Amino acid sequence: MAELQELFDKVYFGNPAWIWIVASAVALGVFFILLLLRRLARKQYARLAATPQDEFLELPLHVASRTTWAFLLIAAILVGVQTAELPPKLARVLITVFTVASFWQIGLWATTAVVEALNRKQRRTLAVDRAAAGSLGIIGFMARLTIWSLVLLLTLSNLGIQIQPLLAGLGIGGIAVALAAQNILGDLFASLSITLDRPFVLGDSLQVDDFSGTVEYIGVKSTRLRSVNGEQIIIPNSNLLASRIRNQTRATERRVVFTISVGQETPPAVLQKIPGVIRSLIESHSDVRFDRSHFAKIAAASFDFEAVYIVKTTEYNRHMDILQDINLRLVDAFEKEGIAFAYPAQRLYLEQQVPVQSELVTK
Repeated sequence: MAELQELFDKVYFGNPAWIWIVASAVALGVFFILLLLRRLARKQYARLAATPQDEFLELPLHVASRTTWAFLLIAAILVGVQTAELPPKLARVLITVFTVASFWQIGLWATTAVVEALNRKQRRTLAVDRAAAGSLGIIGFMARLTIWSLVLLLTLSNLGIQIQPLLAGLGIGGIAVALAAQNILGDLFASLSITLDRPFVLGDSLQVDDFSGTVEYIGVKSTRLRSVNGEQIIIPNSNLLASRIRNQTRATERRVVFTISVGQETPPAVLQKIPGVIRSLIESHSDVRFDRSHFAKIAAASFDFEAVYIVKTTEYNRHMDILQDINLRLVDAFEKEGIAFAYPAQRLYLEQQVPVQSELVTK
């Protein structure tokens, strides 16, 4: 018994052993309580996130659920050692560790809150303002960059590192980094241009060179399109702004050039009727504005007619329905008039030569 009492009374770092046992028990108790609270927060957040509407407590519970076990352990140790008298140097080290861990945990909480708030904003504004919804990704990146830059600077400051000379050195080294990462920086500034100038927004239908698709995501490095075939097209932002972009969503009308060719055997009187026939077929549609119809060209093996009309909607299916109806009715009208469409043909002309009679000269 005396030996056990002597073991408990033995001093470590200025405190008896039994004090350290009590401090350890307090730290373990606090640690398990904090883990239990985090588990409850995660469980409650999962329940609220499963509902379609955004709850008031969903955001703070999401932030609380991102608490790391390392931060909880350091906080529990700090609470436990309050029952003991620590040497000044050890106390300063523990306070510094807890302060640095707090900075990183606060940074994680802040980024979680910003990302979740921006996601909520994007869901609400996507149906109302697609341009604002597309710029939220850029805003989120800049916010995360700012938060973690501040966390890093505060960490270095608490570790006793002078920030001012470091910032001066980063200013000089930043030139070399900018030269090495000029492609990445080019895409970054291009994304800012897209955010500010808004040449397109989420959901717009674009044609970029030989690619076409619907804008699915506008990021810091690239923009993603979803093509009509289903695959995803990823284009760097700098290349995208350097290209010629056709934003088909912002079109108000669709101009259609309509060309047909008839055989050169068609009589002149019939040729004069064809522009009027085409015009009457086009004007029969209420959502089409007729522009012109002319005998445009005498080709090598055909007579070509060109007509132009404007469809008052940008819907591609409606445009094809109108074009199909005009083609079907034009074939029927030409058949009634006995007009034949031109088709590729070659003609071979044979010229019969008069045989030359040779006279036999006899001696």
